Amino acid sequence: MLRIAVIGGAFCDPKTAALAEEVGREIARRGAILICGGLGGVMEAACRGAKSEGGLTIGILPGTDPNDANPYVDIPIVTGMGEARNVIVVRSAQAIIAIDGEYGTLSEIAFALKFGIPVIGLRTWELFRERKRVEDIVEVETPKEAVEKAVSLAQAKAKVRG
Repeated sequence: MLRIAVIGGAFCDPKTAALAEEVGREIARRGAILICGGLGGVMEAACRGAKSEGGLTIGILPGTDPNDANPYVDIPIVTGMGEARNVIVVRSAQAIIAIDGEYGTLSEIAFALKFGIPVIGLRTWELFRERKRVEDIVEVETPKEAVEKAVSLAQAKAKVRG
């Protein structure tokens, strides 16, 4: 089963939440598992969307209390690791969809790129090196496009490892 992580801020505006919710719905429609940091904002909206379509959600939590997970997380995994849990979120996924986000999201993007895990960006960070844009984040315009790209890149990577 495909595992797609959705990363983004713990707080977000309604427009960003709507994008994340639609991403969650699209992930569930494709039968993939949604992995996230398990808290609010983008994570909660994505989980809510996945649950509305009967999807499975996993939340990798920073603390030690499974009750800290948003109400749409099926499987809360407590780490007691704080932000260091970002590595687990990334390593658990075959592709990452970054929506908006703050510095925690940026750290997850960096880990994913370092580990060779595809990153799809929906209104998220842009990367520059020596004042030149780095094109490592696959930019998309819509939630549907984000999930289509994540699924295709994850499947292509799985075939290579095959």
